[in-house]
Amino acid sequence: MEHLTSVQDLSNEEVMELIRQGETFKNSPVAVHPQSITMANLFYENSTRTHMSFEQAERRLGYQVLPFEVSQSSVNKGESLYDTVITLEAIGANALVIRHSQNEYYLDLLKELNKHHHKIHLINGGDGSGQHPSQCLLDMMTIYEEFKHFDGLKVAIIGDIKNSRVARSNAQLLNQLGSEVFFSGPEAWYDPQMDQYGSYQDIDQLIDQMDVVMLLRVQHERHSDDPLEESFDPKRYHEKYGINLDRYQKLQDHAILMHPGPINRDVELASELVESEKSRFVQQMENGVYMRMAILKSVIEGEK
Repeated sequence: MEHLTSVQDLSNEEVMELIRQGETFKNSPVAVHPQSITMANLFYENSTRTHMSFEQAERRLGYQVLPFEVSQSSVNKGESLYDTVITLEAIGANALVIRHSQNEYYLDLLKELNKHHHKIHLINGGDGSGQHPSQCLLDMMTIYEEFKHFDGLKVAIIGDIKNSRVARSNAQLLNQLGSEVFFSGPEAWYDPQMDQYGSYQDIDQLIDQMDVVMLLRVQHERHSDDPLEESFDPKRYHEKYGINLDRYQKLQDHAILMHPGPINRDVELASELVESEKSRFVQQMENGVYMRMAILKSVIEGEK
């Protein structure tokens, strides 16, 4: 695997191999041997979980990590993403994790890198409302730990579907792995293109039938031109689309709740349920380190 930019690039066999490798890292002590591998994390959008877990994964694997802060870089002098990438490669970076606000930023970037025969490897840490492959894969690892399979599982993805790269990546890969996907949330924030992966239904028609309920954060930062943003009421949203105690109690006994974070407590999920028995929020964050170790190992070994 030379790069990881989209879950659409992965076969089911590759997904399962990454899950197995993630589980190996989780269940076995990792012998860290310093290697001549240097990483840099370029986050053009804010992040806690993805940024920090990639850095933790890199350090656990014994890689050197070049510090990079957009606010202190030549990006503020007008340097392009391409020039930033080739600069980091020139000073020794073997691979980069990049989060960017532009959808599919990696397409033109990879064309230019290939055109000039650069060898640096890219891992997409999230692009706009497009793809979030590492979050998707850690979610798959979390689901697999719970059920040991994907085929026939009923999964609801609820919230701001239109603006969510997590929704898009997870729906695509769950569909590919044989799960049955459903969507819910505000109809104005639903993307009809998602119909190819599942069906939109009212949350209360779904809640007692699902094996997995994935909640999504309302992406206020992407609603600048949305008239609904001005009238947004957190309490009303929670009543109509959130998981409160009443909906929680309607979940099947074996069902689990998931959320990519950050959670808006008492909006998409009641605060008292964030660390409830059915919630896998903390487990997802823990699995993020191990899955990202697996991704890094696969990309770097692809170089060899």
